[in-house]
Amino acid sequence: MTVEQNDLTMRPIAGREELNLFSRLPYVLNEELADDLAVGRRRPEWMWVALRGDHLLARVAWWGRTGDDTPFLLDIFDIDDNGADRDRVDIGARLLQTTMAEVVPAGARPPEYNRDVPPDWREGETTRRVIEDRMAALERTGARLFVERLRFQWRPGTPIPEPRGRLVFRPVRDTEEILTLMTLVLDGTLDAHSRHDLTRMSAREAAIRHYEDDLAHYRSPQDWWRIATLPDGEPVGFVTPARNDYNPIIGYLDVLPEHRGNGYIDDILAEGTRILNTQDAPRIRAATDIGNTPMANAFQRAGYVNFERAINMTWH
Repeated sequence: MTVEQNDLTMRPIAGREELNLFSRLPYVLNEELADDLAVGRRRPEWMWVALRGDHLLARVAWWGRTGDDTPFLLDIFDIDDNGADRDRVDIGARLLQTTMAEVVPAGARPPEYNRDVPPDWREGETTRRVIEDRMAALERTGARLFVERLRFQWRPGTPIPEPRGRLVFRPVRDTEEILTLMTLVLDGTLDAHSRHDLTRMSAREAAIRHYEDDLAHYRSPQDWWRIATLPDGEPVGFVTPARNDYNPIIGYLDVLPEHRGNGYIDDILAEGTRILNTQDAPRIRAATDIGNTPMANAFQRAGYVNFERAINMTWH
């Protein structure tokens, strides 16, 4: 489908042969596009451009899980920041509105928007304008900032604390065990997505949703996951070291409410890091909400570096 609007042409790309056109606007995810298309995480009909002649003014792309018929995430939205168009925010909003009408099923809430940004993005005038322009265009379609997240990275060679002997680690017995623990740790959670889920569903339902949306899609064996217990076998917390479609990750890490405040988070994170390090991980990625100070501090103590932030926006 091609939409002509004033002097703009808005259309999906024809396929891999137009990746060079789509990638004229820079973003960190450009290098992943070819592989994503090859395995079905992206589709040409989910990748749209706004053109004036042959000049790329804006672009938008959704990401989905291989085999899914609808996208899971809106993770690419760019406008030409160096162009002379003073109405670039308006052009971006028009492209978003046009593509959402074609890509998002009728009556469905649009997938969450996620953008990776520099950790100090507010400090530089140019960087701040680039990000705020995109946010302004998204806001015109009804999106609002949901949460800002800290993205962390650990590199091989960074010291991993030796086990202190306070905890015993064992593999997860089965799905029911991890779901039970995921349900329990939602009590007092500082995670914005989890807190929002708890306004609409029970803790058990929220745990199942998290499991089905994230943990169930890891490409690594569940044998890597660990339950942390006291020497007598009482569970204290858990960690799910894993590989997603792109990186080794600390997927989920938490301590049961009755055991918080004892520093166990450091032992559990060290164990998850140790497991991935034995798998020759070239790096380990992790993330937490900017408001989850205890978790952010735990990553920093473990030698994880805050290399990016992520902006999450949602439609209600």
